[in-house]
Amino acid sequence: MGKMKNNKLKIIEAWSGPGRKDEHITKFKPEYDAIHIDMKKRGNSEWWYFDAHLEDGYTVVGFFCAKHQRTGKTGVEITIYTPEGAKIQNFYKYRRSDLKVSHELADLQINNNYIKVDYSNEKFPVYEVFLDEGKFGLHLKYTAQVPGWMPGRGYVQFSEIGEFGWVVPLPRAKVEGTIKVYNRIIPVKGFGYHDHNWISFNAIKVVKYWHWGRIYSENLTIIYAYISCNEKMDNYNIKVFMLAKNDEIILSTGEFDFLENSFQYNEKIKNNYPKSLKFILSEQNEITLNVEKIIDAELLLSDFNPILRFLANKVLKLNPGYFRFNSKFEINFTHNGKKYKDEGTALHEMVIVK
Repeated sequence: MGKMKNNKLKIIEAWSGPGRKDEHITKFKPEYDAIHIDMKKRGNSEWWYFDAHLEDGYTVVGFFCAKHQRTGKTGVEITIYTPEGAKIQNFYKYRRSDLKVSHELADLQINNNYIKVDYSNEKFPVYEVFLDEGKFGLHLKYTAQVPGWMPGRGYVQFSEIGEFGWVVPLPRAKVEGTIKVYNRIIPVKGFGYHDHNWISFNAIKVVKYWHWGRIYSENLTIIYAYISCNEKMDNYNIKVFMLAKNDEIILSTGEFDFLENSFQYNEKIKNNYPKSLKFILSEQNEITLNVEKIIDAELLLSDFNPILRFLANKVLKLNPGYFRFNSKFEINFTHNGKKYKDEGTALHEMVIVK
């Protein structure tokens, strides 16, 4: 499963098959959420991502970075979107010696910040996430509502260049706890998500852009990713789609059509983005996302020092940018003869490398 160019460069997607899909969903194990990389090697990175959408209007995001995906630094990141639309975001750097992490499960500590997981209920584990950095923090309990999942064996091999791993221990979870905003402790509850990534190379080498997101309706949970690779990988497109009905994952596939429509130019990012996305799994099964609002738009070159920023922009002609969208979704899906038609709003992201 993959594609060859000049008999040298190929992408291997680790679906269990047949084809680019999983006929049988892989049972998620605790070690899938443990650390994967060798911290002593250069050029790799790994991070654990958590977010929560809370009933009082706050949205929060927490990152635990063994090695940051762009800077290689060990640290944690806290992002808070307030009900008024303000964004608070800070990355806190630490020494490598401040990282303590397990190879067996998601047991991780960076200074005083930590992730702990309780697998007493094997199918629906409970995660405790603690981030406390001065005026800002999160202390949240995530209780799984959908079992952990990964596409195939959870990785994509980019020829001899390296490996990209993606697992989703919490596709959908109930969240409760507290957040700290300018030293004010706020009790919260809502719903959330957790995934985990690792990569052994610089994605700029092979990727043009990618989409990622998830959709929650009353009965259905959808997670997707679309990665568009560059000429080095023969413009290969990696597609991933998961659908769960209530607490059962019923579809894990890369076999669908993905359409991007109604492109619009964004002045801040200086790049185009599609205002409409459509997933076509069959004649009866379609999901549409229509962008209503750009919640966040950020130039990713700001992470680099001035010299690297100049080289990336002027010499390599890279203009990397990040979008977070709020969109209207429409689901038309038939399963075992029953039709589901749901509408609502969803958050999703796009990263443009060049």
